[in-house]
Amino acid sequence: MKRLFLCFAKVAAVLLFVLGMHSFTFAQRTVTGTVKEAGTGEPLIGANVLIRGTSTGTITDVDGNFSLEVPEGSNVLEISYTGFGTEVFTLDGANNIEVVLTAGKLLEEVVVTGYGTQRQKEITSAVASIKAEDFNKGSITSPAQLLQGKVPGLIIAKPNGDPNGGFNIRLRGLSTVGGNTEPLIIIDGVPGASLNTVDPMDIETMDVLRDGSAAAIYGTRGSNGVILITTKKGKEGRTVVDYNGIASVESLAKAPSVMTAAEYKKAGGIDQGSSTDWFDVITRSALQQQHNLSLSGGARGMGYRVSFNYKDIQGIQLNTGFKQLNGRVSLSQKALNDKLNIGFDLAATNRKQDINFRDAFRYATYFNPTAPVYNAANTVNGGYFEPGGFDYFNPLAIVEQNSNTGEFTNVLATIRGEYEFIKDLKLNVAYTYGRDNGHSQQYFSKQSQYGTGLGRNGLATQNTGFNLNDYLSTTLKYNFNTIGVDWSVLGGYDYQKFTGEGFAVSGGNFLTDFFTSYNLGAGLDFPRGLGSVNSGKSSNKLIAFFGRITANINDTWFANATVRREGSSRFGANNKWGVFPAVSAGVNLTKLFDLGPVNNLKFRIGYGVTGANINQDYLSLFRFGPTGNFYYNGAYVPSYGPVSNPNPDLKWEKKGETNVGLEFGIWDYKLTGSIDVFNRKVNDLLYNFPVPVPPNPFGRTWANVGELTSSGLEALVNLNDLKFGQLKYTPSLNATFYLNNELVSLSEGDLKFGSGGILDLAGVGSPGQNNYTMIRVAEGEKIGQIYGPVFDGVDENGNPKFKDLNKDGKVESAGADREVLGNGLPNLTLGLNNTLSLGDWSLNFFLRGAFGHSLVNQYRVFYEDYNAGSIKNYNRILTKLSDTKIKNAQYSSIHVEKADFLRLDNMQIGYNLPVKGAFSKAFIYLASNNLFTITDYTGIDPEVRFVDDEDVIPNPLAPGIDRRSNYFTTRSFSLGLNLGF
Repeated sequence: MKRLFLCFAKVAAVLLFVLGMHSFTFAQRTVTGTVKEAGTGEPLIGANVLIRGTSTGTITDVDGNFSLEVPEGSNVLEISYTGFGTEVFTLDGANNIEVVLTAGKLLEEVVVTGYGTQRQKEITSAVASIKAEDFNKGSITSPAQLLQGKVPGLIIAKPNGDPNGGFNIRLRGLSTVGGNTEPLIIIDGVPGASLNTVDPMDIETMDVLRDGSAAAIYGTRGSNGVILITTKKGKEGRTVVDYNGIASVESLAKAPSVMTAAEYKKAGGIDQGSSTDWFDVITRSALQQQHNLSLSGGARGMGYRVSFNYKDIQGIQLNTGFKQLNGRVSLSQKALNDKLNIGFDLAATNRKQDINFRDAFRYATYFNPTAPVYNAANTVNGGYFEPGGFDYFNPLAIVEQNSNTGEFTNVLATIRGEYEFIKDLKLNVAYTYGRDNGHSQQYFSKQSQYGTGLGRNGLATQNTGFNLNDYLSTTLKYNFNTIGVDWSVLGGYDYQKFTGEGFAVSGGNFLTDFFTSYNLGAGLDFPRGLGSVNSGKSSNKLIAFFGRITANINDTWFANATVRREGSSRFGANNKWGVFPAVSAGVNLTKLFDLGPVNNLKFRIGYGVTGANINQDYLSLFRFGPTGNFYYNGAYVPSYGPVSNPNPDLKWEKKGETNVGLEFGIWDYKLTGSIDVFNRKVNDLLYNFPVPVPPNPFGRTWANVGELTSSGLEALVNLNDLKFGQLKYTPSLNATFYLNNELVSLSEGDLKFGSGGILDLAGVGSPGQNNYTMIRVAEGEKIGQIYGPVFDGVDENGNPKFKDLNKDGKVESAGADREVLGNGLPNLTLGLNNTLSLGDWSLNFFLRGAFGHSLVNQYRVFYEDYNAGSIKNYNRILTKLSDTKIKNAQYSSIHVEKADFLRLDNMQIGYNLPVKGAFSKAFIYLASNNLFTITDYTGIDPEVRFVDDEDVIPNPLAPGIDRRSNYFTTRSFSLGLNLGF
């Protein structure tokens, strides 16, 4: 409770401090005015009035009136209203103004695209632009959360509550089987930058290039889409200080339903004399705090913004969480009669993580509920109750006896210059240096039953590494008008080099736990040849030449063409370079026809070719490396041999994508939205094929073979500013229908995929089910098929029976008698955002859902049976699907569940406090994340599992498996405060 009090006290202290500063007033004046709609003269209720370059502002009342305290030196207001765009008004001494907004100015808004910007009305590809005011609300610790559920076709999933875990990001389904599956991230023009270098509170906009014609300008990295992040910058005007603080309490949202101590004893479990809720033992109410302080402003020709961010995030599992400090500086300066614009960005992040071991949740699920936590007589295991047994460990001992931590530092610095030779002819040169340093350690105590700490007499591991990113980008752009057409021509050159180094050492047999992993030389494993040391360095380069031309004919006809020629050192000697073209066009039909209440109807079509790079360096080369160890002369000595086969023809995957879209605005833009239909075809898939030895020196070869297709439909509908008296309501719904995602082929000549074009993946696991798999990937069929035997009752001994599917008189539950039981990928996703405002009050809540996918509930697979031997020591899962007649566990159709869900992802209610004097804004709010989930799935979380993360490298061909090693999901409640002065 003390820590909880301190978290909220910090936010409250800032509020009291600012309120106490009323006596320290700056020179300012009161500006009043009215905002009306052009044509009708009707007042616009809830229009945003903002002092330019600040976050200070207000909204209009029911009569369209506003009153705003404007500090000395501020002379420009920005007035915006959904569906009307933004109007800039220069005061020039005026204290009472009237602003008229025209419907449709939304089309003039600028959207970030590849290597530049375009007006919304000129875009001919599928591009989504999300601004800061539309981001998800509540306790946000990662930039990925801001977009979750907001963009059609973009799924951002995190099926656990691990504060140190990442998000799976998938755009328009799977488009590769062997390359990177996630979109390319670009931060302020720097491709491949780490999301850890930017704090969510520093982001201005996030733009998503969804189709091939938009992403083709990024060549070999554009197949999975592109997310462009633009950070906040300083603007001309007085210095503005903004503070954002949030204090949160996070708790366990849901745990598996298991037997209580009384139920367990009644079912025949061994009574150890206690009653223990193991979930309660290893979890806590996690206290979290986030603070953001920014300083921004500028004079004529100069702008600056400096921000500092601090996060202290506890996880609900004991000894998990992170502390992060982030700083960002952005400077801009004009010179040479404003022809030269110089910019500098610097971002640095330090993050210290307590990762611990999420396996504790698994063992808390089935550890004996009558067992005590401690056993003072058990000095071998440090006084914890540890009865032994297969895969059976005290959950609290896992958490408290062992450590798993990391510290990571990211630095990203960019300097750029833009020079305008003549009007609208601009040269832009930018250089970026990025460095990511990481260090992690694990230590398993000499007394730990878990992690072989006891067996190895203590086991320590240290990992250190860094990655460098050198990036040079040059573009020349010319805008001009000729023959009645507005043209924009862009040419550019990119050079990017990535370098990585790593060092890892592991060993055991220590005299004491005191030093944990920080005195590896004391481990007796090393002089005996039992320790391990690994190190490595790798690098790769990308070089590209690219161009783009756009045309605008009378704001009616639009066209866009791009081409990128790119080379990668990762590819084979015969295929270093590739060409990626794209073309798109659009027409505003309302300029050609009188469509009545339709204000805007733009039809567009595009086609683009993008690529997918491989994830590792040197895969096209014949490599020789360590393959194992052998015992010689009293020590273990490493042996060496081939580790990859050469393939000089290895190249990028190529994805051709067609997109047809329709954008609309109706009834003075009260109703807006878009519909997109896409079709993708990926050729030359990258895959690591098994090959015979000899003639090959190594048993697997990377090659380009096969074809993958996918298609879908995306829809976005906005109802803008519905008015009910003084209440304003703006709902926004997006939905994506995934029509097909098929592996057409993945075999050619001697390169064979699986057996006869079929590959079974994702082993069920132990105990007792290692011979069974859950996923089937087959040529000519959909990706994500969950496969297995069909349950057909229980025999007299409690063994599950299965259907004889091939009618041959015998049942082969691990062989021929299996069928498709579901699919791990959804066929429909949707997001519904709701914004309401009434005077100074505002309410925002966001619903997100996924439908059509299934999950293998592994907790039920292993711990739902009522085997008399198992139940003596292992607790059992209790669900509405449990069958007490089943005495022996075996994976089948009864463990595959429909996982459709609708979730209230976040909700925020806030109030604009009346302020004066030094203050320009004070907004206080309450927020919550993951309030409820509507689903029939009996597991912890019905969220989509895009990959099987049981593998060392998560496998995108094996979605839909809810493994037992997940960190449980969470729910949070927050108090936040935004201040401007």
